[in-house]
Amino acid sequence: MKVSRVGLWSIWLYGVVFILLSVYFIQSLPFRDEILFDSGDVANPKITIFSAPTPYSGSAGKRQTLAIRSWLASSPHLTVVLFTQDPLAASFASASGSRVLIDSSVDFTFLGTPFFHSMVERSRAFETDISVFVNSETVLLSGFISTLYHAYKLDNDWLLVASLRNVSYFPFHFDDSGRHWLREDGNPIKLQEMMLEQNWEWSDCDDRMLMAWNSRNAALFNGVIPPFLFGKGIHNHWIINEVVSSEFRFVFDASWTISCLYLNDHGDQSNHSEDISSFSNIGSWENVGNAHLGASYGSLLFKEIDYSSLLKLVNCDGKYLFVDTKEDTTYPFRDQKLSVWSRRILHSKTKKKNVACVNNIKTKERMSNCSFGNQLKYLVPLDSPFSLESLLLATADENQTIVLAVAGYSYKDMLMSWVCRLRRLHVRNFLICALDKETYEFSVLQGLPVFYDPSAPSNISFNDCHFGTTCFQRVTKVKSRMVLKILKLGYNVLFSDVDVYWFSNPLPTLSSFGPAILLAQSDEYRAGPVNLPRRLNSGFYFARSDVSTIAAMEKVVKHAANSSLSEQPSFYDTLCGVGGSYRIGDDRCVEPETNLTVQFLDRNLFPNGAYLELWQKKNVKEACAKHGCLILHNNWISGRMKKLERQVSSGLWEYDNGKRMCCKDT
Repeated sequence: MKVSRVGLWSIWLYGVVFILLSVYFIQSLPFRDEILFDSGDVANPKITIFSAPTPYSGSAGKRQTLAIRSWLASSPHLTVVLFTQDPLAASFASASGSRVLIDSSVDFTFLGTPFFHSMVERSRAFETDISVFVNSETVLLSGFISTLYHAYKLDNDWLLVASLRNVSYFPFHFDDSGRHWLREDGNPIKLQEMMLEQNWEWSDCDDRMLMAWNSRNAALFNGVIPPFLFGKGIHNHWIINEVVSSEFRFVFDASWTISCLYLNDHGDQSNHSEDISSFSNIGSWENVGNAHLGASYGSLLFKEIDYSSLLKLVNCDGKYLFVDTKEDTTYPFRDQKLSVWSRRILHSKTKKKNVACVNNIKTKERMSNCSFGNQLKYLVPLDSPFSLESLLLATADENQTIVLAVAGYSYKDMLMSWVCRLRRLHVRNFLICALDKETYEFSVLQGLPVFYDPSAPSNISFNDCHFGTTCFQRVTKVKSRMVLKILKLGYNVLFSDVDVYWFSNPLPTLSSFGPAILLAQSDEYRAGPVNLPRRLNSGFYFARSDVSTIAAMEKVVKHAANSSLSEQPSFYDTLCGVGGSYRIGDDRCVEPETNLTVQFLDRNLFPNGAYLELWQKKNVKEACAKHGCLILHNNWISGRMKKLERQVSSGLWEYDNGKRMCCKDT
């Protein structure tokens, strides 16, 4: 069949128009690089960005919204997971659709800062091929998805890092669809034009960077991540140092193929809730804590890698290459699968080429003068800026009630199991009194609301301060002194030893009793009266901040100070009379001078360690559930290790001391 010249001309014209329209359509998309790259037969890996936003308020909220919208615009197949407890972040996620998820199951400090090691551990629960960790204010512009797609083709485990640029002024935002960039005046702007208009500056020696890795179930390195606070410095460089040192993964720098930035806004320091925003040096002490961890764990302090030795991934004339800037050598990016991986393969003899590209990269070399190891050699002491009064203000609930625990270093793991249990029950109004500097520093690094009692005995044994010892007798008297001090400051106190396991929150039950009543656990385990002589357990009681209770507690503290025994007999002898002379019925006492009533708690709800032999049951949880236990005291057993073994073996244990994080439901 013959085709006329007019017909051929029409076909050619339609073809040209189709090509031009296709190019225009692709150029108009914010994720056009990914579409061009994805035009072949390469499978699309699942990519998940993990981050932890600061509270969504003020300019920080606006910057984070812009950043996360840039992540979503980079590819329609990308998912974002935000580790946060902020309800405003949840509202943002809800408005963003199913691609933004909120996860509040990681460990947080009492200020709401998430732990980086807990975030990394939690990320393994998500079905993803590539995990990305980045600061919540990082704006992704170009090359992000295409770089990850290329990296995904490598036949080995890898860790990709990319440094950020910083700008002090970024007058661009997205349109309502979240697909197109606009100027301040609302006019559209292409990504290439926007990047040309900006004066980028590398964020030299900054810990804010992008990290990505494949194989979520494969270890990053041979070791455990310390409890770093996310976004408080050191942890990213620490991870890179350990991964390079362990040689588990191929580590490369993609700073020249991924354009990402953060807004350098020094005027906004509001990273915490309103209750504590007035406290000074909040940011600095958290950074100091991370620095102490970086110096104490891993190899960063004494064996720091040379960042300039990392191979750089670059795009020269549309081709991805690895560049060794020290050897002035390039290595072609291998699309085919590599059967064996090691640094030696990448350093095999290849022909030098793309000299201009290598020289361009060398002129932009950064971090050569950064030494984080040297910074860790000269650390200021680890000290929280919070006084007892400020901690009470920040942690007390709406009823001006706090839960107080006192602990020494030998009980640090039991302390953390207790804390993890309270966190699981959403009990946030707890406070820790540290008996020694070691417990204080440990608690600070664990993000706990802790204060140090300088009046505590200075020679507390780390291993032998258990029931019946002289050390135990001296330590217990700190407890009543601290309770009295807090009562005088106007706060109700639920005192709980850290060996008390909470099945549920007992505060609603305890708060139902009126003023001038001290509620205490009974140490009696036999049938009959529960208020028999010296059966008041001072390891679990609730005291209100009222005149009668404060006056009675003053008498207890004074009696204990003059006693050679622990504080527990002083409670009973003072409040119930020597030999029980102030007993009323089978479950109460009334102290005559202060008119304070001591109500002994129902043992089915608040059992001690010997009652009904609950600890000896095959299934302790099930046995306690039958009796409606709110708590169970791990007492009536001699020795710290026996107590620890009993609680762990029973399944009433909430802390993974190897990973330094709370246990999670599987």
